[in-house]
Amino acid sequence: MLNSNKKVLVYTLFVLSVSIAYFVYASIAYPPVSENESFLSEVGEGFGEIGLWLLLFIYARTVLKLMIRKGRLSSRILPEYFPSVGSSVINKLLCYLDRTHIYFGIAAVAVILLHIVLMGIPMDILFFPAVLILVVWQALFGLFLTWKYSPKQLKKLSYLVHAQFLTGIMLGIFSYFGHLLID
Repeated sequence: MLNSNKKVLVYTLFVLSVSIAYFVYASIAYPPVSENESFLSEVGEGFGEIGLWLLLFIYARTVLKLMIRKGRLSSRILPEYFPSVGSSVINKLLCYLDRTHIYFGIAAVAVILLHIVLMGIPMDILFFPAVLILVVWQALFGLFLTWKYSPKQLKKLSYLVHAQFLTGIMLGIFSYFGHLLID
């Protein structure tokens, strides 16, 4: 388990280091992004905050699984569908999070895409297309997981790809530095 935690930490530090280097480059190479104060951008900011809370809710499920599951980190990150066992408050909460994950995920994708469109984010700065690709990536593989006509092999691949905590780490880091460039 410690080895898996170490790998996630090394991965996080690597993504963070590359992001810091690109942030410094982008802040020097690109002109400052002028803040667009319009009604639509204000609505877009609201959608951004809602999207942040939805993502926090979704990843709280992963963090909760990491806290209570036994075994290797990689086996605890994958979403497991299990019946409610015991009467533990945490198990009941986890069952609720498992049942509502798809709905919060759909809402998060829609809200984040609305945020991106309404804010008029410059796509020449690589953080923004990367976040957009990661959000669409998560949405597509989540869709393949739930769509009843998905072939078994595609569902298996989707399960492994969609459930990666590593995508969430990249989403968080890229979004943070992208917002720093705009603010």
